[in-house]
Amino acid sequence: MDIAGRTFLVAGGGSGLGAATARMLENAGANVVVADLKGEPGANTRFVETDVTDEDSVRSAVEAAVELGALHGAINCAGVAIAEKALGRDGPHTLDSFTKVIQVNLVGTFNVVRLAAAAMVGNDPGEDGGRGVIVNTASVAAFDGQIGQVAYAASKGGVASMTLPLAREFARSYRIRVNGSRDVMPPPGATSGSW
Repeated sequence: MDIAGRTFLVAGGGSGLGAATARMLENAGANVVVADLKGEPGANTRFVETDVTDEDSVRSAVEAAVELGALHGAINCAGVAIAEKALGRDGPHTLDSFTKVIQVNLVGTFNVVRLAAAAMVGNDPGEDGGRGVIVNTASVAAFDGQIGQVAYAASKGGVASMTLPLAREFARSYRIRVNGSRDVMPPPGATSGSW
């Protein structure tokens, strides 16, 4: 896909990997909508305050991208990590923190995927026949999680597991490509020799 002149939504684009992705896209000539709780607009970047776990919030971000012409890509970088043992000194892992990580990292990713794909279906096929691309950020922790990463590993394992069936469904039915990537940062709490 030619990036220049196309519109991309970067969920979690306000910091870290998401911010770097948004800058890369902007530098390549793309229009970028940063969907995050905090962030700043750039020359070709529009910021939309977004909670990825909220349907209306994500729908607003997708609509902001469509207003720029069409949504051609969505990159899912929104995520949280809480280092907590399943059974620590203070007792069992809190259910609230586990649920929050799953809600943001897994449910939030799926929320962006489904609403972005619904917008991309209306795109005219490009020269390659495709209507758009979605990239889900998983983590090596999905396959090699460390002590204290049970919630993070579970959430990223879910992201990795849903990417292939999404890719099969969207490619065949809608000509939307879905890819997964592993983040390049060590998982929370990992030491340099442990991952």
